[in-house]
Amino acid sequence: MSDQTPQGSIGPKWPFSQEPRAQREISAFLSGPRWRRTELARTFRIFFEFIKAFRALHFVGPCVTVFGSARFKEDHQYYAMARELGTRIARLGLTTMTGGGPGIMEAANRGARESGGKSIGCNIVLPMEQKPNPYVDRFIDFRYFFIRKVMLVKYSYAFVVFPGGFGTLDEVFETVTLIQTKKIENFPIILMGTEFWTPMIDFLKSRMVSAGTISPEDIKLLTVTDSFDEAAAIIQASIENNRETIQKTPRKLWWLAES
Repeated sequence: MSDQTPQGSIGPKWPFSQEPRAQREISAFLSGPRWRRTELARTFRIFFEFIKAFRALHFVGPCVTVFGSARFKEDHQYYAMARELGTRIARLGLTTMTGGGPGIMEAANRGARESGGKSIGCNIVLPMEQKPNPYVDRFIDFRYFFIRKVMLVKYSYAFVVFPGGFGTLDEVFETVTLIQTKKIENFPIILMGTEFWTPMIDFLKSRMVSAGTISPEDIKLLTVTDSFDEAAAIIQASIENNRETIQKTPRKLWWLAES
């Protein structure tokens, strides 16, 4: 058998900095097996994307990741709430990490920047080009969703989630599954906006708990609140619980050009 890309399939596309080609690369990756050479090349791209992310984020300090819709404008109440939350995170001496785009992401980055805190954006390349908001200190593009998700958890010690869409819910439930299965510990998920989130919690209780698909204790993994003080206290407690891990962050090595 010839080790060539079969007719009708999509092999490696260069340069990957061009968004449409990167999008086709993901479609090819998820559409079934390809030739070994193609899969090997993709494996190396995944490896190097991990390396790029490790180098970019290794020394940003302990982070709090903020999720939420990109569709909320500056005059929306949730934008104002996320901006205040970014301020609170900065006052705790922590780095605010978001998807780097508009809406809730911009608001949280903005609050952090205005309060002198560090502000990071981790963007996923999508068909609709997303430019970084003007309040990030560092902006990193990811081609693969799963790499981005790993980074958002790896460097964070809490998730704060504002109202959002499918992507926001995806992050919530994937992370709460990691907590439920003990893959990560001492990692709070704070849902800001009781009016928005309470119906979902009610559904989890009335349907999933009653059906036995989750336990009543699993509901406690999610904290629903409108209180910035409560959110800040939960985040601070998570930092204290993870203090030993935070203090083990290695120093920068000049011969690796780390900055």
